[in-house]
Amino acid sequence: MTEHQPLDSIDLKILSELQQDGRIRNNELASRVGLSQPPSLRRVRSLRARGFIRAIRAALNERLLGYEVTSFVLIQLTSQARSSVQAFETAIAANPLVLQCWQLSGDSDFLLKCVARSVEGMHQQLLQFSAMPDVKTIRTYPVLGLSKDGLLPIPADLAASAPADGRAKA
Repeated sequence: MTEHQPLDSIDLKILSELQQDGRIRNNELASRVGLSQPPSLRRVRSLRARGFIRAIRAALNERLLGYEVTSFVLIQLTSQARSSVQAFETAIAANPLVLQCWQLSGDSDFLLKCVARSVEGMHQQLLQFSAMPDVKTIRTYPVLGLSKDGLLPIPADLAASAPADGRAKA
């Protein structure tokens, strides 16, 4: 299978089912998408190999694990030179309390999603960020609550015009 192989309607159903329940057993997945088990497993492996499925993992509850503070932090660097950006990204990658790091366009260069065990822990993180070379501005937004944690919409128009059984049209 090539990397550019188009998705069909069954691939899209598989992606949708896995996104809703990453622990679904192959026999149940196959039943829900209308396949037998071997082709279902082959398709899941193909979707992973082609990069459509990045990871299957558990979503953990930060608060129950003792992380009382979640915050979003906007960082502006003094320079956008490749060496400055790479040094910042390397430092952030080594910090386990930074869960996500997004590079941005606009007034800020990075958006970080961070957790801390307390407000004091968040303050210590901010001091660490401010001590990093080339950090110019830090803006912090503590999270009060999560209003939405949605699933990625699967665009129906991605389905190739090929039949779902994978056979070429005559």
